[in-house]
Amino acid sequence: MFKDTRAFTIFSVDDLQKAKKFYGQTLGLEVSEAYCGGIPLLEIQINGRRYILIYPKTDHIPATYTILNFPVDNLEQAMDNLTKRGVRFEIYNEGNVKTDEKGILSAERLRTAWFKAPAGNVCSCD
Repeated sequence: MFKDTRAFTIFSVDDLQKAKKFYGQTLGLEVSEAYCGGIPLLEIQINGRRYILIYPKTDHIPATYTILNFPVDNLEQAMDNLTKRGVRFEIYNEGNVKTDEKGILSAERLRTAWFKAPAGNVCSCD
């Protein structure tokens, strides 16, 4: 039913301009402003066609799960570049989720690191 659809994700933030700066300047994504029914939104283009919508919400509560994952060619290099841009990686030591001192989880088929956007939503790269 949905196999040929162009699905997208949408999530909230508490400050649209901080989100625009973080996703656009810090992460280097293509971010544009848009409106839907008079509500300001941000659109993030991925590979020139897929997009992510971000909307402002005054009572925003950060997601406690990973909302966006960014595959990278070299995790350590990506982390070093993001750290230079002010991104702080999360250190986890709960249950089966244990990262090293840099913030990398290494499992059988997974190496990933999590960081939070300004609104507190969790993102990752692997």
